[in-house]
Amino acid sequence: MKQKLLLALFFIPLIANSQEIDPFSVDNKVPPKRAGMQLVFNDEFNYTGKPDSVIWSYEQGFVRNNELQWYQAENVNCKDGRLLIEGRKCESPNPNYIANSRNWKTNRKTINYTSASINTAGKKVWKFGRFEIRARIDTTMGSWPAIWTLGIENEWPSCGEIDMLEFYRPENTPSILANAAWGTDTRWNAKWDATKTPISTFIKSDKDWTRKYHIWRMDWSSDQIKLYIDDKLLNTILLIETVNKDGSNPFLQPHYLLLNLALGENGGDPAQSKFPISFEVDYVRIYQQE
Repeated sequence: MKQKLLLALFFIPLIANSQEIDPFSVDNKVPPKRAGMQLVFNDEFNYTGKPDSVIWSYEQGFVRNNELQWYQAENVNCKDGRLLIEGRKCESPNPNYIANSRNWKTNRKTINYTSASINTAGKKVWKFGRFEIRARIDTTMGSWPAIWTLGIENEWPSCGEIDMLEFYRPENTPSILANAAWGTDTRWNAKWDATKTPISTFIKSDKDWTRKYHIWRMDWSSDQIKLYIDDKLLNTILLIETVNKDGSNPFLQPHYLLLNLALGENGGDPAQSKFPISFEVDYVRIYQQE
């Protein structure tokens, strides 16, 4: 009898949690309280239209990594209780085109794909805390969604980068990545602490995994950064090791948040993919110690 009671006590919370939120739908509940923590920021995206301009700004154009997409505000909207970023096919002239240019941003005569990238730079920044972002990703060939942060001081990578989520295809293996990067003695050359978990790992235990929302979480303190998905620990970064060559530590400064859907490059060739490709964010919640 005692053994049965202990098993019952162990399983009841798990069953209750599984019934609490439909994994296929947005979470409309009030953000829960966390012991010893206070909710210092949240955007539930429970409104219609563009992301709140008090919080979010847009990137514009061809931005980084030789990616295929042209970033623009038209590709992101809030509706039905979530933020929706769409990658779309198109064919329009590149307004920055320069004939015979060697710069990838200006030597493309046309824009063949569009998407969106939003961030809180200059508006909202945080130093330490628990970051919880509930999102649903599209694993179509070419898709490269990300939830990440950058420090407010120094150029990349000495500013520090934390990738709570990246989905792409290292060695042609669809994978979930959890990373941090900081500076080295070579400009624009990063030192990485990265993990790559094949998405097949999750699908083996849940065939509907790619159709569901998941919670990407970061627990960030002055000692370490821990990155999770659905409470599964993916990576622990010790801040004693994340020191730039000038002696500064980019993870002991405030960071701002970015949400984006890139196309191509590490995400693979989207030429044969069905569009639109989507990245849905149910909410962003940030807690800090009281």
